[in-house]
Amino acid sequence: MTQFSWPVRVYWEDTDGGGIVYYGNYLRFLERARTEWLRARGVSQGALRADAGIQFSVVSVNVSYRRPAQLDDALTVTCEPQADGRASVRFAQRIFRGEELLLDADVRVACLDAKTLRPKRLPEFVLEAAE
Repeated sequence: MTQFSWPVRVYWEDTDGGGIVYYGNYLRFLERARTEWLRARGVSQGALRADAGIQFSVVSVNVSYRRPAQLDDALTVTCEPQADGRASVRFAQRIFRGEELLLDADVRVACLDAKTLRPKRLPEFVLEAAE
């Protein structure tokens, strides 16, 4: 199990009227980091759907907001897969500004058959990364 890190900058569109990141937009940062985790392994979600007939769907998110991010902050989003059965995986995710922890989250993602939307076994590379 290895931790993946992805940099993100806070833009105006990410913030509320006070220049603070709107709470729902943190979920976008987490999603993008998981997508980039896949890309770092040479896998695109489009190819998984087209070639393997699978897609991923978030089934639960538990988020602890610790400190606010602000306009122009340079953040690091981490992503660490953890085993959670044969058809789902959990990601321990965190968002940092430098060394300061701003958010931590537990995200459970199911692997689904792209046509039936029923649970399907995770690809081997995900199972291996989550061990």
